[in-house]
Amino acid sequence: MITKQVLLGGGIALRQITLNDCTTSYVEWLNDPEVNCYLETRWTEQTMESIKDFVKSQRDNTHSVLFAIVLSADKAHIGNIKIGPINCNHKHADISYFIGEKRLWNRGYAKEAIRLATKFGFEELKLHRVEAGVYAGAVGSWRALERNGFVREAVFREQVFWNGRFMDVFRYGILESEYKIIRQMEETAR
Repeated sequence: MITKQVLLGGGIALRQITLNDCTTSYVEWLNDPEVNCYLETRWTEQTMESIKDFVKSQRDNTHSVLFAIVLSADKAHIGNIKIGPINCNHKHADISYFIGEKRLWNRGYAKEAIRLATKFGFEELKLHRVEAGVYAGAVGSWRALERNGFVREAVFREQVFWNGRFMDVFRYGILESEYKIIRQMEETAR
């Protein structure tokens, strides 16, 4: 699903990823054990060819949008967020994300990216529900979801193998009606 939209936030913006974003830094992120420790890409060595193939496939996908997370100040690509697969019949989609630039961790960029992607899902795609799955150990990730109004709806006990042991996966969701209440509260607070 191609979109020309740029979603503007405070310190970041989201724009649809391009092949120009397929850089050595991107490859290094996906091969870095600290960055990929909760990503499914960790199971396979990533190459320039594999990320270009992935980006091409996402740009051709009519049920998914892959955004580059870029800094507002200098437009530097620092990570990705995907909304998809989008289920048009039932009006829901997953989001998944990572910040690759470790020096920028814990600055609220994932939280802002989730906010922007969720807004896009509800306001542009007209979804009823946005969902996400997260490893229990990815505390920063699930806290960013909760700070955006996502509700932990399920725990899939020992669903994934991580670092020599099995780990739970949390499933989160937010409904359009909940999103609207949060937006109204934000508007009132201004």
